[in-house]
Amino acid sequence: MSRINLEKSAIECLEEWLDSYLNFERTPKKGIFWLDTIKFLCNRFNNPEKSYKSVHIAGSKGKGSVSTMLSSIIKEYVGSCGLYTSPHILSLSERITNAQNPFDEKIYEEALKELVYKVESIIPEQLPNKREITWFELITLYGFLCFRKANLSWAVFETGLGGRLDSTNILTPELSVITPIELEHTEFLGDTIEKIAFEKAGIIKDSVPVCVSFQSEAAKKVLEAKAKETNSAIYFIEDYLSKIEYLYPKINESFDSNKMEIQLTFNKFFSRPIKAKLALIGKIQAENAALAALCAKILFKDISEEIIEKGLENAFLPGRFEILENPYNSGKKIVLDGAHTVNSIFGTIDSFGKIFQDKSNLVFAAAADKNVQHIAKELIECQLFEKAYLTKPGSVKQSDLSLVKEAFQEKATNQFSFVTDEDYGKILESAILESGKENRHLLITGSFYLIAEAKKVLCAISSKNSSDNE
Repeated sequence: MSRINLEKSAIECLEEWLDSYLNFERTPKKGIFWLDTIKFLCNRFNNPEKSYKSVHIAGSKGKGSVSTMLSSIIKEYVGSCGLYTSPHILSLSERITNAQNPFDEKIYEEALKELVYKVESIIPEQLPNKREITWFELITLYGFLCFRKANLSWAVFETGLGGRLDSTNILTPELSVITPIELEHTEFLGDTIEKIAFEKAGIIKDSVPVCVSFQSEAAKKVLEAKAKETNSAIYFIEDYLSKIEYLYPKINESFDSNKMEIQLTFNKFFSRPIKAKLALIGKIQAENAALAALCAKILFKDISEEIIEKGLENAFLPGRFEILENPYNSGKKIVLDGAHTVNSIFGTIDSFGKIFQDKSNLVFAAAADKNVQHIAKELIECQLFEKAYLTKPGSVKQSDLSLVKEAFQEKATNQFSFVTDEDYGKILESAILESGKENRHLLITGSFYLIAEAKKVLCAISSKNSSDNE
């Protein structure tokens, strides 16, 4: 295999090999979506995506959590379930797992060998429109291959961007799922809820049922029309869910043992309420759990409530209201949350305010396409934070720190101060250290890429502290 260092792990080799391909996650561009290339590639690999039954999930927020929860439930029911999500926090292996658990190295290695050999033997003129293969097409294909190599019977796939022309949309699933839709990536998906809903609805296939989370009326109309057009049964969560009850955990010295308790009462399909203690925290996670539970009952009529509950309780995703101890002050917490839309930020604020009563600090960064004016307003007016550290979300995503600074200046009050620095590593280190010294909790949010950088900084601090103590 050319350009593959066999002394490294398969995932490390994959990352190096993929670096030479167009990566629109790093530099998004208009008009970059198509399905003909992934169809060509899958056909060349004897259609690995058809080797197992699948569930396909799209939406503006919550799709990663719903994907994780549902794959965990399916794994409890059938023994294994592939899970394909994005983005990753620290390792590319996070995107391709057996319901959050990594595969044996042999699976990743065999899939990589097949991927590299068959891709590098392609004659460029054979490609549709002689178009270059992209990074996301290849990582999606790699996921398809890994799941086939592992002989899985089921896999859950989260879309990358949009849905209709996303590389994952070559799937013909057993169930399509749509999580809440809001204005996001407007330069690529459209500038109205209706246009964005049209792109998300593109994953709905002929005669394949679709399960839908809480939506605006505008989005519901688009989804209903698509379901009617494709002769697909559509299940709106509010028609089946009678009540959600949830109890936020209380912060104490043994917080790691605490989870958010939920109770979901349905009016159909279920013989009793679903009761579970979730590692994923927040009102939106209770709603995500309800959607995942309903999906499970639609897929498997005889699945028990106990299996659903166990699957929900085993589900965990890094960077989704993940609570860690501040390395400089064990009595104070650091919350990592990749919320990056207005509504998801609002949900993060709601959870943070219910769990932490003391004034806290904030680190915020956002990609260039986010509504920073509205987000800044929410973060300041909630009055949870004394100080904000504004920066860029790492080196991968394009961002405009001047616009973020302007948005915070416009909304700032005498009780709220902020500092800015493009050096995200430096500002994260300062925020963690100063929050510890000031005896304050710290929220880091706005981008999963920022969360990845925060994890790296925390790992470096932990390593340094360990060395100092030896």
